[in-house]
Amino acid sequence: MRFRFRRYALTVLAAAASTMLLCTNSAAAPPIRPVAAPLGNFLWGVASSGFQSEGHAPDSNWTRYIPKHPDYDALHDSVDFYNRYESDIDAAAALGVRVFRVGIEWARVQPAPGVWDEEAFRFYDAVIAAIARAGMQPMITLDHWVYPGWAVDRGGWRNPGMVGDWLDNMRTVVDRYASRNPLWVAVNEPAAYISHEVRRGAADAGEMLDRIAQAHNAIYDHIHHVQPGAQVTSNVGYVAGAEGEVNGSFLDRIGHRLDYVGIDYYFGYDPVQSLLGGISRATGSAMPSLPGTNIWDLPLRTEGIYYALQHYSRRYPGKPLYIVENGMPTENGRPRADGYSRSDHLRDTVYWIQRAKADGMNVIGYNYWSITDNYEWGSYTPRFGLYTVDVRTDPGLVRRPTDAVGTYTQLVAEGGVPDGYRPTRGPAPCFLVDPPASCLGPVGVP
Repeated sequence: MRFRFRRYALTVLAAAASTMLLCTNSAAAPPIRPVAAPLGNFLWGVASSGFQSEGHAPDSNWTRYIPKHPDYDALHDSVDFYNRYESDIDAAAALGVRVFRVGIEWARVQPAPGVWDEEAFRFYDAVIAAIARAGMQPMITLDHWVYPGWAVDRGGWRNPGMVGDWLDNMRTVVDRYASRNPLWVAVNEPAAYISHEVRRGAADAGEMLDRIAQAHNAIYDHIHHVQPGAQVTSNVGYVAGAEGEVNGSFLDRIGHRLDYVGIDYYFGYDPVQSLLGGISRATGSAMPSLPGTNIWDLPLRTEGIYYALQHYSRRYPGKPLYIVENGMPTENGRPRADGYSRSDHLRDTVYWIQRAKADGMNVIGYNYWSITDNYEWGSYTPRFGLYTVDVRTDPGLVRRPTDAVGTYTQLVAEGGVPDGYRPTRGPAPCFLVDPPASCLGPVGVP
């Protein structure tokens, strides 16, 4: 183990040295434009996920994964969005946001092949009606990594018939809710979805990639048939320093069927994790991680969201760009070791979005992940919520506002940060943000 990590370290140092050389020889930074204009007609929003927040979960791939991992937290009823959706939606509306993202859980609405649960649909009817009543537009996610137990029994994404089963459900969902004029997300973060399934032996990476792309393209056509003028995406989890390698193959398959580019941005470039990711891609395995690596320890580089937007503005010139997820993890809600507050992280992120907009990128919306803490795929320790919830210790599941609630309310009301705002943290060295783009065309602050 020690020899292996020494080799990793030497390789990482070599990569860092070459990237530093690139940084010193990089092009001059572009002119810094003032961020005076607010984000007018902008879709501010919040995000949630069905399985992660609803509780009362029916049989699915994930209810089967959890008991097989003694190191995972039990799901219980998560934050019980199933019974508390009205107050959570009201909390979002009080922020002044215009979009509320939810998922429609396949496992809940179709408990058996060809069988539909009308009570489950009435629950989602009520959720979407509450969103509309509160003056917000629903953003509906069709697949957020969860599928029914009966689909597991048929082989999941290894089953050639999975796409047909998937479409049978998703067309039913679309037909029911298209009249609500939602924004649509077909598949959430396909690369991470595939990695999760491959790691559990539930899928072959190449097969699943092809099948998810086929599913996206087919449901895109159906959505546009029943909802002319619909806005449809499958959001990508942006990977700094390797975005083309990680998400490029999927987008090559679906790029002609994207009305807007949905981007999830969280972390800057991590040389060690990037190295391990390269090894996994070379060997066709699931992406590994170093022992003891926690999500709240990964590098936060808010300026990296500028490069994420720039990447897709260049790949799809003129196409609308929407930050479908962005937020900051903490460990059990405690202050971060680096002292970065949720409020400062949010303001700094919005600053860089405004910079991207000022530089001509067609950014139309931003969702904070998430309205409340929830189940982060095996653990309640990472906290992302504007409202924090102690699932392990508080049977009342009380929603307690973080400092970012007031901050986000102000940002929404004012259309962003004011002219003259400077990020609390200036840009990091370019090779720690999103190389090579961040070194070839660095942006700075006035």
